[in-house]
Amino acid sequence: MNVAIIGTGLIGGSIGLAARRRLGAHVRGTGRRAPRGVELGALDAACATPGEALAGADVAVVCAPVDVLPAVLEDVLAAAPEDCAVTDVGSTKGAVVAAAGADPRFVGGHPLAGAEVAGVEHAREDLFEGATWYLTPVATTGGTLLERVHRLVTGLGARPEIIDPDAHDRTMAAVSHLPHVLANVLAAQAAGALGGERMPAIGPSFRDATRVAGANPGIWTGIYRANREALIAELDRALAQLHDVRGLLETDDADGLAAWQERAAQDRRALLEASAAGGPARELGVAVPNRPGVIADLALTLAREGIGITDLSLTPSADGTRGHVALWVRADQAERAAALIAAQGFPVA
Repeated sequence: MNVAIIGTGLIGGSIGLAARRRLGAHVRGTGRRAPRGVELGALDAACATPGEALAGADVAVVCAPVDVLPAVLEDVLAAAPEDCAVTDVGSTKGAVVAAAGADPRFVGGHPLAGAEVAGVEHAREDLFEGATWYLTPVATTGGTLLERVHRLVTGLGARPEIIDPDAHDRTMAAVSHLPHVLANVLAAQAAGALGGERMPAIGPSFRDATRVAGANPGIWTGIYRANREALIAELDRALAQLHDVRGLLETDDADGLAAWQERAAQDRRALLEASAAGGPARELGVAVPNRPGVIADLALTLAREGIGITDLSLTPSADGTRGHVALWVRADQAERAAALIAAQGFPVA
């Protein structure tokens, strides 16, 4: 496999290391630190231009900051081979999906992995081990290219999860971007309350809640702006809940406060239990026609019902008119998955 890395930093370098060592891939990359990436074993070659890196590539991974990612992606799609799968690692998907348009080569991506440090010098082969890696295909995404990116991500050690791009951005606003905003607010609130005095002895709750406060301003300014609509919606919901709690305090409603605290405990428990769900997988075989977007449609149909695909394989028929798709899902979700696929008009074995 030939892999092109467009932007050789922590994420791009880690992808290169893992692809070379785990998959035996030939990796070429671009970026100011690409020569250093060669020295560290993350790349086989440093290229002066994206076009040079993309020549003969099977997969291209765009690792640019979110504020310039759409423009870089457009350039990559213009230069990439016709049969090259193009993906990205951006933490918001709306703008990049719009930039890709209906190009069947693009499969949006977002690995939930990183580190407190940046730069290719800190790249690690195991950075993605066991990490969720969101893939966000759309109706026009090519099935064989989606499969190729899915297998690459699995080969890097991550767990790919297919999700609708809009659902991805709403989810990230709730579980990642809003927590960063609240961490900033909590840090500012405490600093204002103390008035410059030394921080008193505290338990771990404040440290944990503010761990990400002030994280890389350059990166996070871009993330906030790129996902501003979904983040504003989550802020409005948070403000409404804070107003409700204020009301409980103002009326000294002990029962209401206790019920609110209990609901929070139940919500957190349910979220943790859902995250820990796993178990054996079961294979489903699906016969599909050879038409644009059919694989993405199947994957997104399951994703909208909370059914993740743990592995994916596509075998075209000899005449190219049909294909056999093998999907692996959790055994306890297999019957529901089969019913959803059958409802789409496809036979399931």
